[in-house]
Amino acid sequence: MSNTSHTSARTASHRLVETLVMNGIDRVFCVPGESYLSVLDALADVAGDGPGQIQVIACRHEAGAANMAEAYGKLTGKPGVCMVTRGPGATHASIGVHTAHQDSTPMILFVGQIASSDRGRGAFQEVDYREVFGGLAKWATELEQADRTVEVVERAFATALQGRMGPVVIALPEDVLDADGGPAPVRPITPARSGLDLAFAAEVGSHLAKAERPLLVLGGSGWTDEAAAAIGDWAERLGLPVSLSFRRKDILSNDRPNYVGDLGLGCNPALIARAKAADLIIAVGARLGENPTQGYTLLTREGTAKTLIHIHPGPEELGRVWAPLMSAAADNSLAALTLASIEPGRTWHDEAKAGNDAWRAFSTPVSVTGAVNMSECMAHLGEVLPPTAILTNGAGNFAAWLHRFYRHRACRTQLAPTSGAMGYGYPAAVAAKSVHPDREVICVAGDGDYLMTGQELATAVQYGINTVTIIVDNGTYGTIRMHQEGHFPGRVIATDLKNPDFVKYAEAFGAFAVRCETTADFPAALDAVRKAASGKDARPSILHLITSSEDIAPGRTITAMRAK
Repeated sequence: MSNTSHTSARTASHRLVETLVMNGIDRVFCVPGESYLSVLDALADVAGDGPGQIQVIACRHEAGAANMAEAYGKLTGKPGVCMVTRGPGATHASIGVHTAHQDSTPMILFVGQIASSDRGRGAFQEVDYREVFGGLAKWATELEQADRTVEVVERAFATALQGRMGPVVIALPEDVLDADGGPAPVRPITPARSGLDLAFAAEVGSHLAKAERPLLVLGGSGWTDEAAAAIGDWAERLGLPVSLSFRRKDILSNDRPNYVGDLGLGCNPALIARAKAADLIIAVGARLGENPTQGYTLLTREGTAKTLIHIHPGPEELGRVWAPLMSAAADNSLAALTLASIEPGRTWHDEAKAGNDAWRAFSTPVSVTGAVNMSECMAHLGEVLPPTAILTNGAGNFAAWLHRFYRHRACRTQLAPTSGAMGYGYPAAVAAKSVHPDREVICVAGDGDYLMTGQELATAVQYGINTVTIIVDNGTYGTIRMHQEGHFPGRVIATDLKNPDFVKYAEAFGAFAVRCETTADFPAALDAVRKAASGKDARPSILHLITSSEDIAPGRTITAMRAK
């Protein structure tokens, strides 16, 4: 079998791959399809894990591939690249595009497409991708002229990375891919970034100097280590209380003395009260959407007109819901570096201490009725894992325990969907471990959550991507069950789950697994799966953690909900 490409080095397929390499892409997550075989053939010329090469990771479902690409974008700041075939391949992958949109993550989805000559005939698996993805992506297009391949792909990089980051979808007609691809890429895309005007920063300082109860809220994507450290050190020096937005707990170390908690689901009532009482809120990168604002009840438009300074890279987000006192369209990191130079002439250490004390009390383990106390298990994770460990999760009530009781201590250690997408956590862990094989990657997944993408365990085994997964098995779709009990107490329907033996499940894939049924056994079980995923004979591992659905959420039981 020849190792030489069967197509010309100037085809659209080759120009596409050259543009990926030029822009530093080193991973492509895909499910192969006959509609883009020539792109796969072009990737064969650069396949590998070295400089200037791309590792192609073939997944078992397009949702898994798209979630991996989204997680790659979150983790690296470069667009995550996913390739799928037309029709059902693209619609399966749409969940990753939706998450990238909601989470402001740079991502490019390439979709194989029918031949351009068959467009409009209702051909096999034909889809109009501009229509389907127009509301999900920042830009959805189709490559219609082969000689403009580099132009279109470079625009995709710029669009994904500039302003509010997000996903781009490009359909690739199979006949166009084999045509002459036109000029080669010349240089990588350098995304445009807007800084914060110095006069604006001075006015922020003036408002801050008058504030008695200020609150700094950080969120969004695209943070650099330098910028996060700079604004973190500045706020800590001033005693400025800092809150992090929903599922952005890794922007700053949660051990900082002025950290007052995260604005998300199951939020600390003391933090809600603090935010409502704040006489100045400086929000950088956070959209202040539904979950951080507790269903849009945390703030009022009348109040924000007097107290909100809103800084966000996407101008379309400013004034979208809240009328601000001041607003600026600026890159999160550049804005943070400028804000860190402000000297308001006062400090708020007492406010910071009160907020931090309330958060520490809230994040202290609570009592439960069952044999496994998830709050103690998540706190133990924080005690034994290194600060650089990456934690991933999907959606479900299990995640409330992780977010409340695990403390992040370094940037880019949390991969979690603000979109609330079930099945995200395990593909995200596979992507993270492929990028950082030297770091521990722990996926915490619910039973219903895990089985939406659990087949990607086969992908991990195939490529030697040695993740650790904690499957929290309470035999129910926990979030839906909680709301079901709240609205229709005792009328349980469609939320109970009969699960497999996850130890045998893992072993069938060639992975390692242990079962744990008590809090006391959790440290040893965790140690076992961590050791199995490292060392000479490393392999992916699963900790099957049996919990009680009675403990439906931190501090809440089904019995108490029914009684209420």
